[in-house]
Amino acid sequence: MATKKTARKTAAKKATKKTTRKSPSRKKTTGRTVSAKRDKETTGKIEKLCTTVVKSSLAQKDPFLDIPIRSVSNMKFNHRERILEMGDNTQRRTLFNVGQARKFMQSILLSKGCRELIQADKTLSLRGMYYMSLHTIEGTNEKTFNDQSESDGILEDLEVTLDGLREELHVFAKKRGTMVGNITIRDNGDEIDCRRMGTGGYAIPSICEPSVIQFEKCEADFVLHVEKDTVWSRFNEDRFWEQHNCILTEGSGQPPRGVRRLLARLNQELGLPVYCLLDCDPWGHYIYSVIKQGSINLAFESKRMAVPEAKFIGIRAGDYDDCELSPDVRIALNERDIARAKQIADYPWFLDRKPWQIEIRKMLANGFKMEVESLITKDISYVSEVYVPERLQAADFLD
Repeated sequence: MATKKTARKTAAKKATKKTTRKSPSRKKTTGRTVSAKRDKETTGKIEKLCTTVVKSSLAQKDPFLDIPIRSVSNMKFNHRERILEMGDNTQRRTLFNVGQARKFMQSILLSKGCRELIQADKTLSLRGMYYMSLHTIEGTNEKTFNDQSESDGILEDLEVTLDGLREELHVFAKKRGTMVGNITIRDNGDEIDCRRMGTGGYAIPSICEPSVIQFEKCEADFVLHVEKDTVWSRFNEDRFWEQHNCILTEGSGQPPRGVRRLLARLNQELGLPVYCLLDCDPWGHYIYSVIKQGSINLAFESKRMAVPEAKFIGIRAGDYDDCELSPDVRIALNERDIARAKQIADYPWFLDRKPWQIEIRKMLANGFKMEVESLITKDISYVSEVYVPERLQAADFLD
């Protein structure tokens, strides 16, 4: 009996040693989303904002917050750097104004929540922040927020007011976007080889700051960003990234901040050109605009997230004839599409670009829009084996 027990103990020890030897190596990481220095600076900004409110209250003055206006009226286009920038106009939000009191309260409430997150060195999703600050105001039947959209808008107000990024407030959004290709990264200490991600790819996180994502071995020559995961899957299955030595990304339509930040870092830090394969419609054109120049609503983040050198590789209005596509792929432009196309054509960053003016006019003259998937009518892999390779070889894209 003793002999059997001894044998079992010996086997257990061997199994433990074997498991230990096979454990993957993991570099030490601080586990921080943001550096301690930036956390200290952000905490200081929040405390300064709230101290101003307290001082006004003690002096029996109406407390206020000056919130930068996030709209096209307070946006300017930097022609030299070719990015959108926020202007200096602000809107004063006061406590004793009946129409502004609710938003004032929400701003202070979320400021408090962000300060608590930073001090605890933890993060929360946008949804989590909504619930963290949600309660019924004492003595009333009124909730602090009617829905998450209210909370999300106030958080964006805080970003611009504090001159800090959402990531610096320790808040993240839902993951949306995928990457595969010839690069190895380190995500919060874990080594990720994007060449070995199977059919699913690497899920691009909401926070892609250098403190979380570091670039290691990269052999890629460029980045191909496609609009939707359906097209991304075709390129991945055809091993396009392997044959053409690139990184393949997608943003599930309008790319979220994490994807845009990653594209900007790949371009700025590794010098990789970014090519965008998007639909031939006003929404595809707008997605390209956001990737290249930045978002009107979030112009204060353009320097960090825009890729001014990004190129539009297709699909284009002329491809209907050039690629001899079937009439079945045509999707009629509606009134909203037409109005949006004209609005985009008048953007300062498109207004001085003759090729873009020709492209938009051609689409409007056609009277229809097309999706990248329309190229499948030529052949299942036409887009990955013919269309994009030919465009790359000929350097045929819009800027």
